[in-house]
Amino acid sequence: MSEIVRIETAQRSSRVVKAAGLVFVGGQTANDRSQDVKGQTAQVLAKIDGFLAQAGIDKTRLLSSQIWLRDIDRDFAAMNEVWDAWVAPGCGPTRACVESKLALPDILVEITVTGLAAD
Repeated sequence: MSEIVRIETAQRSSRVVKAAGLVFVGGQTANDRSQDVKGQTAQVLAKIDGFLAQAGIDKTRLLSSQIWLRDIDRDFAAMNEVWDAWVAPGCGPTRACVESKLALPDILVEITVTGLAAD
């Protein structure tokens, strides 16, 4: 049976779970939600970079991503500008991006990713 490693675990959830050769980073939101979607997206991606590093991988190992936007009509292009600059060249994961009512009204973007653990 494969070992399960949990990183930054609380009662409700873990920030990262490594199992069966995969790394799952739970949905991340910005800490400073006074910023626009570009600022929030940059914060989220920086947090994801940190969690990937804790799991022993980087964004070149990503397999999939899911992005939720509070207002896709207003924020899709701006979020993509930050996302496109962040994704490693030639290593874009599969991706879904949808509009969603998020947990708090000042959250503009939430992102989760799944990666392949290092050998």
